Amino acid sequence: MGSEDYRELMGSKDKSLAAEPSAPPELQAAGRDDLSYRFAVPADADAVMTFWATAAEDSHRPPDSPEAVLRLIARDPSALILAVDDGAIVGSIIVGWDGWRCHLYRLAVAPTHRRRGIARTLVSLAETRFTTYGGTRADAMVLDDNTDAHPTWSAAGYTPQPNWTRWVKSLA
Repeated sequence: MGSEDYRELMGSKDKSLAAEPSAPPELQAAGRDDLSYRFAVPADADAVMTFWATAAEDSHRPPDSPEAVLRLIARDPSALILAVDDGAIVGSIIVGWDGWRCHLYRLAVAPTHRRRGIARTLVSLAETRFTTYGGTRADAMVLDDNTDAHPTWSAAGYTPQPNWTRWVKSLA
């Protein structure tokens, strides 16, 4: 998919995603017709937190907050992609592009909706965004002990990189 296709997928290049629309813009994605995929908007912040509390692996990370979700959306309105089923969030992925590297975070699917291709679709939408911007390699933050997630990432073509160790420092 080329950049023109991506612009068409995301809507007109001139259309601002920074302003909160009355209805969040939907993304076109191959997969289940009963689900929609769209960028998160500020009104989603609390629902995203509720979703992550039940669907995301949260050990080993500082606590998230609705304010952090709002900061993410304000900085990059295309960074948080949601899968929605009948108005309820059932999947998420954070698509981090810093102009140099492509980073994936917070891939999560509701336990009631797993094994339906939602994660695969979210990763595909993220990868499309990256290639449109000229990204050449994506990395995914996956905890070593989150073994439930490993098959999902392997199926998407990702492999652990044994020669790297992630170094972290809490700033709060």
